[in-house]
Amino acid sequence: MYVVVAGGGKVGYYLTKRLIEENHEVLLVEKDKKKCDRIAEELGEVAFRGDGCEVRTLEEIGTERADVMVAVTGDDEDNLVICQMAKFRFNVPRAIARINNPQNEDVFEKLGVATTVSSTKIIYNLIDQEVDSEEVIPLASLKRGDVEVVEVKLKEGSPVVKKQIKDLHIAGDAVIATILRENEIIFPRGDTTLEVNDTVIALTVTEKEKVLRERLVGKR
Repeated sequence: MYVVVAGGGKVGYYLTKRLIEENHEVLLVEKDKKKCDRIAEELGEVAFRGDGCEVRTLEEIGTERADVMVAVTGDDEDNLVICQMAKFRFNVPRAIARINNPQNEDVFEKLGVATTVSSTKIIYNLIDQEVDSEEVIPLASLKRGDVEVVEVKLKEGSPVVKKQIKDLHIAGDAVIATILRENEIIFPRGDTTLEVNDTVIALTVTEKEKVLRERLVGKR
């Protein structure tokens, strides 16, 4: 895939780095010169200095051939504008926006950007929901180590399809926060059954991220 990442903060940097490791074509757009130069020193020519909110910048980086646009700046308004332009001007098939303030989620959806990620909301739901004992979030890990949000779409052959959450045996390594099923958002319980084409969003400590993916999709 060709993925454009707008925003060179920690989220954008680590996402770009991971996409490179997975052999995707990726370009990170960052308007701050110092930040862009620092990323370029580490990741090379994937860093492009420019404003993702400007049409000229998006034209210059070939947004019209992108498969995915990911806007992860620290400004919700910028993320909305970037994703809207990607979808409606450059016809990018998928646009994903980071939302810093969960209250903006409805605005994004009404304006045509339905795929959003709010770490604040995900963590709140994890704390607030009633879960089985096997699904308790590992708060010690959140406190001491890095936490990653993992998104996986389940396909035919996935080892977890037709299984209930409580039977996945991932306690301590990760917690499944949300399941996206067609137009439905499911906050899972222990007896929730996973289906083909479900998109699973989970939290896990960084060192266990690969293990979690293998459990969900199988070894490649």
